[in-house]
Amino acid sequence: MSSTLVTGIAELTTNDPELGVLSGPTHTAVVLDGPAVAWVGPAAEAPEADVRFDAGGRAALPGWVDSHTHLVFAGDRAAEFAARMAGEPYAAGGIATTVAATRAASDAELAATVRRLGAEAMAQGTTCLETKTGYGLTVADELRSAQVAAALVDEVTFLGAHLVPPGADADSYVELVCGPMLDAVAGHVRWIDVFCERGAFDADQSRAVLTAGRERGLGLRVHGNQLGHGPGVQLAVELGAASVDHCSYLRPSDVEALASTSDTVATLLPACDLSTRGPLPDARALLAAGATVALASNCNPGSSYTTSMAFCVATAVLQLGLSIGEAVTAATLGGARALRRADVGVLRPGARADLHVLDAPTVAYLAYRPGVPLTHAVWRAGVKVA
Repeated sequence: MSSTLVTGIAELTTNDPELGVLSGPTHTAVVLDGPAVAWVGPAAEAPEADVRFDAGGRAALPGWVDSHTHLVFAGDRAAEFAARMAGEPYAAGGIATTVAATRAASDAELAATVRRLGAEAMAQGTTCLETKTGYGLTVADELRSAQVAAALVDEVTFLGAHLVPPGADADSYVELVCGPMLDAVAGHVRWIDVFCERGAFDADQSRAVLTAGRERGLGLRVHGNQLGHGPGVQLAVELGAASVDHCSYLRPSDVEALASTSDTVATLLPACDLSTRGPLPDARALLAAGATVALASNCNPGSSYTTSMAFCVATAVLQLGLSIGEAVTAATLGGARALRRADVGVLRPGARADLHVLDAPTVAYLAYRPGVPLTHAVWRAGVKVA
């Protein structure tokens, strides 16, 4: 692979504690050498490279790290969304509609959806993407979902415990998830997740799922505290899960628990909260307590059908009360921490060469001009993809 010198960066967000945010009239430069960052510093001191790209006084930052999506599905739920906007409440059971469509789709159709949404996300600056299974809910359908995802995204999570299929006995289904289903998918995924929520899985069932996954060497993730106060956050912290996602309903003890550990990231999904007209999480309380916070899109056909991390950042600033810097950090470095990765979400020598150049002089424009496409150029692992 060739090397690329990106010059003319008016403001560079690195997320590196030593480098910080680099700006000034002399402009900053970055050298991408193959798949890794080779150099960061003043443009006047930059080494030569095979290719030169002038950012023209624009801002740059690490690529977005979207640590929570559900891209392996078929069909849509536009009618459900319209009904919700007309006043019907969101409930976990709507997932069954997508399960039926996903089971009826071919592998090629599922892969096409993942490719389409992945390309859409990348064109907007997302360079590291997690996605989950969870719309198959049979051994065969969860396996093919895992295989499709593993071929197309950075990180794959097994979410067989997304919902108890209609007509199934909950405890028997948990045994299936923890046994034959987990056996089938374990070689294709890095993580296991559970929807620990009313209408889905209770604390004991969730613990059984997570424990079974950990015994198979998988990392732990939890959907928790979305629809009401529940055990998700406490269970995630107790078991050392990498993240607990949603966190819309938090008691002071939940905030305390998240602040007490560096292991478990509180991943906030503000686009989902808007789409479901649910309460917004208390992001300021989490940050004030010292918890690690990530932002993710939760892209799925039912409750958050967006791939735009920029929208999530703008929402976090305008409605959750985060500063621009806090929101950008949560959508890059926070997501990396939720995936327990040190190679993405940061720009420093040795990190993966994921660079996002904005068509703006500063990252403040992400919230200052909400809804306006601001991606100018994107590199992923040293390859220019947008």
